[in-house]
Amino acid sequence: MKKIAWITDTAAQLDEAFIQKHNVHILPLSVVFSDGSFRESIDLTQEEFYDKLRLAKASPKTSQPAIGEMISLYEKLQEEGYDFAIALHLSSGLSGTFESAQAAAKMSDFKVYPIDSKIGSFPMVKMIETGDKLLANGKSVDEVVEAITEMTTKSKLSFIPSSLKQLHKSGRVSGTQAFVSNLLNIKLVISFEDGKPVMKEKVRLNKRAKEKVTLSLRADMERSAVPEVAVIHCNNANDAEIWKNELLQEFPDLKVQVISLSVCVAVHAGEGTTGLSWVAD
Repeated sequence: MKKIAWITDTAAQLDEAFIQKHNVHILPLSVVFSDGSFRESIDLTQEEFYDKLRLAKASPKTSQPAIGEMISLYEKLQEEGYDFAIALHLSSGLSGTFESAQAAAKMSDFKVYPIDSKIGSFPMVKMIETGDKLLANGKSVDEVVEAITEMTTKSKLSFIPSSLKQLHKSGRVSGTQAFVSNLLNIKLVISFEDGKPVMKEKVRLNKRAKEKVTLSLRADMERSAVPEVAVIHCNNANDAEIWKNELLQEFPDLKVQVISLSVCVAVHAGEGTTGLSWVAD
């Protein structure tokens, strides 16, 4: 029986029970404020991050785990008797973590299979969950990697920034765009396409933006099974719960959960952001 480890980063936002159940090792992403670099979930809680974000004059930056940190983890796993690891990371369209994992794997004697999730958050959870089940059912590591890679093409994540303030501070939109959009209450719908966030819609009012995202979910549900949906948010659990209840009214048999997004997403999307994520069967 092969001894297998899972590796991911804090973009997945795994809870402790999941980490223990699936034997996952976490490489933290970092947020860099003017007073230093803070590892997500280690040096800085979500509450502390949002407190600092509100007071920050300049937008913080984000950084990926260092290659040396990855190699150290690989060596540790080898010393602990693991045969190999599957490393699932945040989309290469957002971070260099996947590329660093590839480089670290080549520099290590330990066998690692890096996978580009081409997304973040909830779909990463489902990929690990599915992969672990396939391994338990006797599938080879190559079959598992192939199955997860296929899942990346069926994973969806769309979010609605609460305002363009943080997108402006992080350099994603101009000051004029932010001012006009906030003045007219214009909301953006940003969705992942081939691993990169793309602006899909620009509408008046948050209600219409939510309708656009829900319309995409309905379309996928008509084409294939969508057993579970996550309402994602950046420190906005109240609105996320409201959206969850709206979904359950329309789809009473749908499994819906509410989960927080990584603070590294909030650096750009901003506090108050909400959205939906799912993986089609």
